[in-house]
Amino acid sequence: MITFLLTHGLQYAGYGLEAGLFAFLLWRGGWKRELALWLYVSSLLTVDFGLRWWVLSRYGERSHIYYYFYYVSDALLTLGAFGLVCSFFRRVLAKEERLWAICRLTLPLVFCLTLALSSIALFWHYKDLFTRFVFSFQQSLYFACLVLNTLLYIVIQQVDSADEEVGLLVCGLGIQLAGTAAGYALISMTRNTNLAIRQLLNYISPLCFVGMLLIWFCAVARPPRAATSCALDKKQRFPAPA
Repeated sequence: MITFLLTHGLQYAGYGLEAGLFAFLLWRGGWKRELALWLYVSSLLTVDFGLRWWVLSRYGERSHIYYYFYYVSDALLTLGAFGLVCSFFRRVLAKEERLWAICRLTLPLVFCLTLALSSIALFWHYKDLFTRFVFSFQQSLYFACLVLNTLLYIVIQQVDSADEEVGLLVCGLGIQLAGTAAGYALISMTRNTNLAIRQLLNYISPLCFVGMLLIWFCAVARPPRAATSCALDKKQRFPAPA
């Protein structure tokens, strides 16, 4: 009973936060400034609360259609997360054109490399090409997003930027990516045969997802600080020697 309540409690908490964040950005007009974030939250809400529920109610949990749709939609959401990380890079490096020029070439290269590595799975698991390719592609892309998001957080600490909001957005996404990537790593190490780990993952991923949405709420709800005030604070904290 406790397991049932905890599992469904985290699930519906995620649905509620998705809808709340979507509505908050729409109500405050923040979707224009946070277009990439709003589009990603919209895709989460559409897939989780709309399309998956419709397919599940129409075809059933054990149907092949729901099975394929679940993994394909999960891979599409992972692509959305990759695009969100790229938008964060552009936002952080808005005033660093030299660094952005490097990232503009590196990010597509990372995606192509991930796609190439996933395609190798087609030769290793030729009996189940579609699902194996989708799972391998999603797993590799998640790890790529996690590495890029970690590098982005390091870049934020080095770049002089008045945009404090993006730091919280990157931290929130990092929590979700780290939790899911850890789950994929455990599944690969145990070959998905350890029942205790599979039950543990039922809580880790939804908990990280709820944590991400809560941090995003804090990021978009806090009043923005002006760049002039940030510069004034830095001058006051680090006065020039006489």
